[in-house]
Amino acid sequence: MIESILETYAAQGVDPAILLSDIVAQIRPQQAEQTEHAVHAIQAICYVLQRDPDKQKLLGEAILSLLGERKPVSLYVDSGIQPNSGFFTEMWRRISHRLLPEAVDSAYLKDIFSVVFSQPGDEVWVQAVPDSIWLQLIEALQFEQAAPALAAACQQNLLYAAQVLSYRLSASGLEPELIRNHPELEDHASPFIVQNLELNAFLEHPVPAAEAEAGDMNHALVMLDQCRQVIAKIRRSSAQIGTSIRLTFLLQRMSQQIARLENLLGIIAHLRNSQSAGTAAIDLFKTLVSAESHKNDLGRHWRENMELLALRVTENASRTGEHYITETRSEYFALMRSAMGAGIIIAVMAMLKVITAGQHFPPLTEAILFSLNYGLGFVLIHILHFTVATKQPAMTAAAIAASIDSDNGHGKTREHTKTKEMDKLITIIAQTIRSQIVAILGNVLLAIPVAMLIAWLVFTLTGQHFVSAEKAHQLLSDIDPLHSGALFYAAIAGVCLFLSGQIAGYHDNLAVYNKIPQRLRSLRWLQALLGKPRLNRVSLYIEHNLGALAGNFYFGCLLGGMAAIGVLLGLPIDIRHIAFASAFTGFSLVGLEFMVSWQTVAVAALGITLIGAINLMVSFSLALYVAMKSRKVSFAQWRILISSLSKRLLQQPGMFFFPPKPHTAEIASE
Repeated sequence: MIESILETYAAQGVDPAILLSDIVAQIRPQQAEQTEHAVHAIQAICYVLQRDPDKQKLLGEAILSLLGERKPVSLYVDSGIQPNSGFFTEMWRRISHRLLPEAVDSAYLKDIFSVVFSQPGDEVWVQAVPDSIWLQLIEALQFEQAAPALAAACQQNLLYAAQVLSYRLSASGLEPELIRNHPELEDHASPFIVQNLELNAFLEHPVPAAEAEAGDMNHALVMLDQCRQVIAKIRRSSAQIGTSIRLTFLLQRMSQQIARLENLLGIIAHLRNSQSAGTAAIDLFKTLVSAESHKNDLGRHWRENMELLALRVTENASRTGEHYITETRSEYFALMRSAMGAGIIIAVMAMLKVITAGQHFPPLTEAILFSLNYGLGFVLIHILHFTVATKQPAMTAAAIAASIDSDNGHGKTREHTKTKEMDKLITIIAQTIRSQIVAILGNVLLAIPVAMLIAWLVFTLTGQHFVSAEKAHQLLSDIDPLHSGALFYAAIAGVCLFLSGQIAGYHDNLAVYNKIPQRLRSLRWLQALLGKPRLNRVSLYIEHNLGALAGNFYFGCLLGGMAAIGVLLGLPIDIRHIAFASAFTGFSLVGLEFMVSWQTVAVAALGITLIGAINLMVSFSLALYVAMKSRKVSFAQWRILISSLSKRLLQQPGMFFFPPKPHTAEIASE
């Protein structure tokens, strides 16, 4: 089959792009995982080329003509490298091109390449074929025997591509956002500028002076390595100075440019010294095929560029989460008192919610009022240093992921590290569980009686129940886990909890990166209004609490607006939160004058318990997943975790509900 394709090409003189596409179609296996088929097909091509020099020359010159005459520079410098357009522009480009692919221009090798390797599984088999097999194909093609003009054109395109990449890297190194995060670039010779000078010296060097060329190229490679070190330093410093989507996108693009430039320089150096560039060419080829497979991949685009920002968001959340994990008995009871304080405010918020709902405002007005009630109420709870139980998981999950991450790579034996990591994780999970339990108890133990007290006061003062019997039955049926959508709505509330944790982390990052406290201190009118000492205190408070304030307020907005979204979309969307379910139960019991059966009370108690469990599980799972992904933590030993957790639960069940004595805690942690 390969022979007939080459004979047809020789007889009819078809486009080399069509020839290459037909050859690749013969190599491509039906299933991407069938690597053996691709290997055998490549070896068959090598056999044909070695037996017939004419066919070898035909295919070799066809490939070189594409590399030399079909404008390959855009393939070398653009494919697999983030564009300069920005994160959201590139995201929209990928969406639009998936719906309506761009037109193919056969004058550009980049477009031809996209047609030749157009199947989704091409990356899989191209990567799976061993480099030694691809080297056999390159050797069988004998490019060194091709016409000098074709070889020279290919080399010239490689040189030009390297120069384009170098200039782009220099321009990126002068971006204000980069200099702002690494001011040393202005104080000393920037490696992003020097690499371009060294590269030009290497490219313009006389060809015969091989040793001098090697020296010039080494200088360029050293500068590129320094560029990579600057990028790594900026990434590390983001823990103190924050980051942004734009900065993350810029760093990702520069890293890709450096890697591609090193690849091209390796090929150029080998070609100019009359050496085989097969290995470097194969690396470039595989990279380009992978880039082509993912050029419209939204998932990869999101992961590559949001990773650093996600780490900063979850890192800020984990610092907050550490305050929600109790280790000692004093912390345990302090958290309980804090949660009980929140229960009082939650009962008042529930009262305002019932009053607002009774006014029957238009859906939009009602949603705004609900959101303000919840949002401002949660902000007040935070300002008063109280605790809403279900706010913990989004933050504690990040703290748990950070604890796993902190144990990796300390030079200890692998088995010892795994054991210590497991013990630490189980201890933190036990601390988290008991913290959740005591915080929930604190919220519920005061939300219910305070709600009852409010309802009783209203009845005493007005002679009418705060909620009618009909409304009371409705409130109780809303939390019935068996005959309503309470558990599904609790899961929606869990998603809102997760989102609020991410929002909090994002705003903490925003406060640091955009220097919000410093900018507040520079406002003259605010300084005149508050005075310098008070303004400094306000700025310091904003620096440490902006994320928490924003997260709490937006959490309230999410809870308050969810029902309105359901009305607008015509979908059964609502929320159920354990604290408010408890308060509504208190209102209902007074409204029914406690004339309820024990079955009704049992169902209400079961509903409150399950709503709380769903709130916690959903928010905790989502937050833990994001936190682990952002830290690239791979923890596959779930069976060991479950068995170890069960063993600890059987041996020391009390530590999952109450903090052990200090001596016992020390023994457990050893």
